[in-house]
Amino acid sequence: MINMIQNAKEQAAALAMGAYQAAVADGTLPAAEVKSAPVEIPKDSANGDFTTTFALACSKALKKPPRVIAQALLDHMDLAGTDFCSAEIAGPGFLNFRLSDTWYQGVLSAVESEGAEYGTSDRLRGQKIMVEFVSANPTGPMHMGNARGGVLGDTLAAVLSACGADVTREFYVNDAGHQIDKFAHSIEARYLQIIQGEDAVPFPEDGYQGQDIRELAQAYYEQNGDKLVSVPEAERQEILARFGLSVNLPKMKTDLERYKIRYDNWFYESTLHESGYVAQTAELLTQKGWTYEKDGALWLKTADILRQHFRRAGKKEADIEKLDLKDDVLRRANGFYTYFAADIAYHRNKFAVRGFDRVINIWGADHHGHVARLKGALDALGLDGSEKLDIVLMQLVKLLRDGEVVRMSKRTGKAISLSDLLDEIPVDAARWFFNAKPDTQMEFDLGLAVREDSENPIYYVEYAHARICSLLRALAAEGAAVPGQAQVEMSLLCGETEKALIKQIAQFCEEILLAARDYDPSHINRYLQELAGCFHRFYTACRIKGEEPAVQAARLKLADDTRIVLRNGLKLIGVDAPEKM
Repeated sequence: MINMIQNAKEQAAALAMGAYQAAVADGTLPAAEVKSAPVEIPKDSANGDFTTTFALACSKALKKPPRVIAQALLDHMDLAGTDFCSAEIAGPGFLNFRLSDTWYQGVLSAVESEGAEYGTSDRLRGQKIMVEFVSANPTGPMHMGNARGGVLGDTLAAVLSACGADVTREFYVNDAGHQIDKFAHSIEARYLQIIQGEDAVPFPEDGYQGQDIRELAQAYYEQNGDKLVSVPEAERQEILARFGLSVNLPKMKTDLERYKIRYDNWFYESTLHESGYVAQTAELLTQKGWTYEKDGALWLKTADILRQHFRRAGKKEADIEKLDLKDDVLRRANGFYTYFAADIAYHRNKFAVRGFDRVINIWGADHHGHVARLKGALDALGLDGSEKLDIVLMQLVKLLRDGEVVRMSKRTGKAISLSDLLDEIPVDAARWFFNAKPDTQMEFDLGLAVREDSENPIYYVEYAHARICSLLRALAAEGAAVPGQAQVEMSLLCGETEKALIKQIAQFCEEILLAARDYDPSHINRYLQELAGCFHRFYTACRIKGEEPAVQAARLKLADDTRIVLRNGLKLIGVDAPEKM
């Protein structure tokens, strides 16, 4: 798709390089090893729309003052047929370019021709990428960390898709291992307490204490009575765990769909154990010399693997020794494989079986110690985990109401779950606020999320879209339709607020690329706030309805193109673009 920002940068660089080569050809400048001309966008448009630091960067190589070089470039530069109307020297030797009407027209033409596809690109075409996110323990309700990880993962997947990647959204269901064993023991204890009395049945010290466990036990009892009392303990626990999962997993799926998250795949940990894939993975590590047996358990040589991992990353030997690296158990003495073993097998499956080129996991910051261990284990398997596996660590969420930290739901009196949150604030507000920069701790202001004024960023952005829709309806009632770009006189869109708005529209393509590059979908939020601000300033400064027909048509077209980009951006983060507010 068309990226007018990138086109202008490439054009400015080509103009500078072409001018330099012409200056070398006639002897004005000496020949030197000059590979490219760096181009930037000045923070202040008074310094031009684009600028190159070519003269400053090449001054030493060419043995000439930067302004002399810049003048030589200017003397050998022909802007005819380009997107620039002028170029001038500034400061110590910057060469500043100013955009012509042709460029501004190109931006609006791109929006018109691409519509819902505007902003997309083929930058990642051919790449098969998995984004695994939330993957909450199915032993209880989803919490605020899951709420944040959900929207970050879902929006990052949307951004990567917009860049042309073949993206799979996956939820990893931990339906095996220690957590499920604890889940089973907890439900069992509550179930037997219902029948025999709480004093008669001790509750496991490390059991799940939540009300949800009591509710699961009660639900099973109401449906089946005391028929499990005489069943062997292991069988009873398996039945109760299976029942608990049969209730919790559909609830998780329902909550996530309410949150506008739909996965391409739900991958069950149990399938890795049942198929023997975990055991096979451990055996493969053994064949490669990365395991040993001790005290009846199978251990991974994690310390040796990480030393290699950190050396390749350029870490100093003295710093590595300070890390107190330790080995990990893969298979316990009782024959059961650890969660880490299953996790290695799961990620081996992603690369070796399903053939993903890149895997991105959204994890809580408390998992940071697991990152290098997992990458190292994949390296040990020959799967290049250091390069192909990326982990986005997100910080904690603090809920606030009236400046006070909120931990309990007013409705249930329990810790706030995703479901409780969505009962209190709109889904779109939750998605907007949780789509914040992952590596910063966030404060979620529940009061701000429901305010209907410009202080609430989601309201501010949605209002801009609704305002444009209202304008379109009003003018349509008077017989004024949005013109095609070919009918617009671009010279009429010459005001500063008009040009600033068009430039902001053009920036959308860049922001999607940046969001994909940085694994930071909050680029889209910040962009949309800027775009809404540019539109509101334009709307205040430039009258549309009742203006002279040609001016009205041009400004109406600009407003409608803004609407399209607002809609496209909101869609990326899974937020509605309302036509009325």
